[in-house]
Amino acid sequence: MRFIRRPYALSSLGALVLAGCSAGPSMFLYKNYPVAEGSATAGDGHKVLSKGGPLSLSGNGIKVGDQLRSVKLAQPDNTLVNLTDTAGKGKVRIISVVPSLDTKVCEQQTHYLSEKNKGLDKMIELITVSIDTPFAQRRFADEANIANVTFLSDFRNADFGRTYGLLLKDPHILARAVMVVDADNTVRHLQISPDLGQLPDMDDAFQVARKLVTTSGETLSRK
Repeated sequence: MRFIRRPYALSSLGALVLAGCSAGPSMFLYKNYPVAEGSATAGDGHKVLSKGGPLSLSGNGIKVGDQLRSVKLAQPDNTLVNLTDTAGKGKVRIISVVPSLDTKVCEQQTHYLSEKNKGLDKMIELITVSIDTPFAQRRFADEANIANVTFLSDFRNADFGRTYGLLLKDPHILARAVMVVDADNTVRHLQISPDLGQLPDMDDAFQVARKLVTTSGETLSRK
């Protein structure tokens, strides 16, 4: 386990300065939460830690190289959308998975996705998935002034959690993870935090996404 590098670990003054320089008016204060090294494995038979105790993952585990799996999630207006067919279909997408937006670590993970992506949000789709209700997600986005992230809720039957092997049946939340999917819906990067108290390395995910965008652009320019 290591502690957050670069802009993750900030003094209050430093956080205010960086927030003031960000694309939006957010004044979120980043805390010194640890960043996970390595990844847990999704699916039945695998576990992550929470406050030192093991929690069992449930479902058919996703892995790098797999295709994005079809599953319907609720949008903030409570209508359903298939994860394979979100607004960013055909583009690179980063899918940030959090247990609950009503916790400090999840809050920071989501702000980081929104505010520290260094312009990726203009080229790709940023998605946050949690089991929070669509109404709670919409309230969070409004209060956090986050408009560049697609919020999707798995509150109905935890179908996303089961389909991707990221469901923690007890206490019925999702594991903490970040996934990068290319324009062809192939999972190119996946990190599942081995401990729910640790953030996934969002900077690594950003780097993978940026390389995919660059490669896609070079491929298109040669056609």
